[in-house]
Amino acid sequence: MKKNEAIFSIGVAAKILEVHPRTLRIYEKEGLIRPVRRGSRRYYSMDNIQWINCLRKMIHEKGLNLAGVKELLKYAPCWSIVGCPPEVRRRCTAYLSAVRKNETEQ
Repeated sequence: MKKNEAIFSIGVAAKILEVHPRTLRIYEKEGLIRPVRRGSRRYYSMDNIQWINCLRKMIHEKGLNLAGVKELLKYAPCWSIVGCPPEVRRRCTAYLSAVRKNETEQ
């Protein structure tokens, strides 16, 4: 299974994340996540799950609301806001993509 392969339904993703499916719909409505749509159904990848975990840390551990998260993400990457340790960043596709982009620009 690839980390970016969208295979989890909203119900399964919600169970993995221990949230109500409505929470995922709210994050999508706010533009913070983009699940793959197949017809009217939403599907999530492991990358999505990892991002939502990070998003929830910003909300519940850092005390940010959704508007605050959206504003902060304009100025700083999520791993800086949450303070992810190196072992977490090594598995984070957002971080790895940013590193690769930075390397190609130099």
